Parts: sequence; C-alpha cells; structure tokens
Amino acid sequence: MRLYQLGKMTWEEVEEALQTIKVAIIPVGAHEQHGPHMAESCDAVLAEKMALLLGERTFPYSVVTPTINIGVSQHHLNFPGTITLQPETLIALIRDIVVSLKHHGIKKFLLLNAHGGNQATLGVASTKLSTELEVELYYAKTTASAKEVIDQITVSPLYGHSCEREVSEALYLAPELVRKEKLTKGDIQEAGRWKQLRPGNAIQGFYRYEEMTNNGAIGDATVASEEIGQKIVEKALDHLTKELFSLIEVDAPELEVK
Repeated sequence: MRLYQLGKMTWEEVEEALQTIKVAIIPVGAHEQHGPHMAESCDAVLAEKMALLLGERTFPYSVVTPTINIGVSQHHLNFPGTITLQPETLIALIRDIVVSLKHHGIKKFLLLNAHGGNQATLGVASTKLSTELEVELYYAKTTASAKEVIDQITVSPLYGHSCEREVSEALYLAPELVRKEKLTKGDIQEAGRWKQLRPGNAIQGFYRYEEMTNNGAIGDATVASEEIGQKIVEKALDHLTKELFSLIEVDAPELEVK
C-alpha cells in the first residue's frame, strides 16, 4: 500500500516522508447513536477509511493522522452511549494537532469529516486557526461532493443519518458496522418543532434527534447496498483527489471525474 499513515510510521520514516508531504489529512468523526442497525463508532470509522483511501490517491504528498473519533453530538445525547465534545473542545484539539504538525513543517491541513454535526464547528476552526496559526486549514464532508450519485439513489425525502446513503457507504467501507438483520426505516415524528428548525428553513436552531425520529434513524436503510456505497465513495474520492491536488499546487495524475 502506497500510503503515509502517521500512526504506523517510525520517526525516521516520518522524517524521510516529510521531504514530499505537503498536506496532513485529519479524519474527524463522532461517537453517537446510529439507530438500531449501525454501531456508534460509525462516523469515526468511515472518516478514517475515507482518509486512508484519499491518502493513497495523493501519495506521496499527504499523510493521514490519527482519527479524531469523538465530535459534536449534543443533539444525539439522549440516546444511550453517545459521547459529545463541546465545540470549543473540538477546536482546541484540532489546534493542538495543527500546531504539532506545523512544528514538523506541514502547513496545509484537510479536516475530512464524516459527521454532519461537526460541520459548523469545523467552519469556525478553519477561519480561526488559519489566521491565528498562519496555516491553510480546509474541511470537507467525506462524500458530500458525490451529490449527483446520492440524489440518484436516495428514495427518502429525509435522509442523512443511518439512511440508505450512510448504510451503503458502510457496507462498502466497513460492513462490520452494520447490523444487517436490523435494517429499518427511520421512525419519523410527524409533527414537532424540528420541522421548523431544520437546515434550509428561514429560521434554524438546535433540536434533539429524538424530536425528529423515535429510533434514531432517518431515511430507508432497507434499500442500502454495497454497490451503491461503492458508487458514492468512488465518486467522492474523485472529486476530493482533484481538489486536494489543486490546493497543494501539485500536478495531479490524469484523473477523469465521471
């Protein structure tokens, strides 16, 4: 495997790799409920799997760091097992990682995030730390750039958590996360203030996940498949690879984004 994975390297190997490394890819996930049919480590595992694949595609110009496996999950906290950080804690953790790696000469960073609840915090981190630390700190949702594929395969008007998309990605990248015998649709609350406050509305705000879904899932996981997951993941990797090469100002190998 042609990949620089920091957690599996010696300091001498890192020292040599730093001659070509231009960006550190930092996987960011969460530890939170994912309905009856997915393990709570889902977001952390999928972030790491995607980061490793992106690291392979961008070798030898990138290094994949250890995963930040807990994120901002306050909205899931009433489901047993969920662990959450405060937004300022996540930013402080990212800051310390960036400061450490900048000390070794890396000045460009990509936060590769698999949990939607982290996105607002990562936006603040990018703005704050890029200026404060004089680095380039970017962030991306792992498969959001594969929207054209996602739109083709989703059957639910409401999806995004333990749904046909996320379960398909897991079936392709980490099938051990999925309880196939328990795949089910989200048990959506028909009424509630979540409908008023959800993204895309005129006024948005915080609501707890149990206000929207009784079983912690949305969408329809029963139609998920490994084949769908492969299409989503590979399309997203095409986009991420092309954009990352551009940001680190390296001539990319010939890549056709289909």
